[in-house]
Amino acid sequence: MTTTLDPAKLQTAVAAVHRAGMPGVFAEVRAGDQIWCGAAGVADIATGRPVTASMRHRVGSITKTFTAAAVLQQVDNGQIELDTPIGHYLPRLVPGERGAAITVRMLINHTSGLAEYLPHAYPSLAAFPDMAKTTPKSLDDNRFTRFHPIELIEMGVSAPAAGTPGGTPGVYSNTNYLLLCELLESVTGTSAEKYITRNVIERAGLQETVLPAGSHIDGPHSLHYEAWFGMIDPPRDYSVYDMSWVGPAASLISTVADLNQFFGLLLAGEIISRSSLATMQRTVPVISFEGKTLDYGLGLQKMTVPGRGTYWGHDGSVWGGGAMSMTSADSTRQMSVAVNLQRWNRFDSSQKPQPHPIDDALRALTQLALCG
Repeated sequence: MTTTLDPAKLQTAVAAVHRAGMPGVFAEVRAGDQIWCGAAGVADIATGRPVTASMRHRVGSITKTFTAAAVLQQVDNGQIELDTPIGHYLPRLVPGERGAAITVRMLINHTSGLAEYLPHAYPSLAAFPDMAKTTPKSLDDNRFTRFHPIELIEMGVSAPAAGTPGGTPGVYSNTNYLLLCELLESVTGTSAEKYITRNVIERAGLQETVLPAGSHIDGPHSLHYEAWFGMIDPPRDYSVYDMSWVGPAASLISTVADLNQFFGLLLAGEIISRSSLATMQRTVPVISFEGKTLDYGLGLQKMTVPGRGTYWGHDGSVWGGGAMSMTSADSTRQMSVAVNLQRWNRFDSSQKPQPHPIDDALRALTQLALCG
């Protein structure tokens, strides 16, 4: 899989994403012993401060891979059984028949049927995931709102079910991962944030990766511009935001270098056992918030490139920030990329997101970075 990196072509591809309309984009690509990092554009539109490849960034649902790895460590330790009902561990949070039917595995691979709590926590997103019918008002209203995870879980559990336990395709839901965090706390006696930090982040030697306690990103970072499909025009910065609305489901702050290091170690069997890694890579179809079908394992997404093989990783977004990290199955090729604008597509007359030049530029960058 390893091929020689072409720094000039990679920098041209990153610059093309910026020219297509992305304020700032930065990436790190690894091929064997070679490492390339590059950036294009600005971290702050008002001042023109440039982005750099070493910046910290909110990476959204990439956090789920860290949380899943923490749970699988406890599977390795014999403290958690993947096919034990969550009602056995957390009977008050998921009571009755559903608690008996939904297993830990179903939470990790999003086949629990539990609904997403987000539209209930953010009233103006009530039509979520029908983005065209939502408004961004709650983003400002809740910038410094401190949510309690139990409150969010109860919203998701009490909402109409999104599917039947174990049924496929599964439906992507943050409710699943907040429950996994409560499960971690119940079996380890410490908070999920502390456990993940000590046993996943620090174990992987990630110096720039944190689960934040407050609303700010410490250290050099970009602003995070949210467009909400043209409803916020010009896009507004949400880099300062209380991330308790997702917690260890999507609040991680990291760098592109740390992400590559983490996924490389994970796929090498350095974070969890080889048997748990094999279990992590057993996939099912899962429907994303955007209506796309993901090939989803236990906190890992699978991507198959014709003629180039299989890649593992995850992507993620928060208000204004996005990232993707993918590693080849043989771990010889890696790419992590971060962008500082989200939901850049506008809706057409049929209320569907229109194609945008950013989409094509990001695909070209991904193709070049992963396949050479």
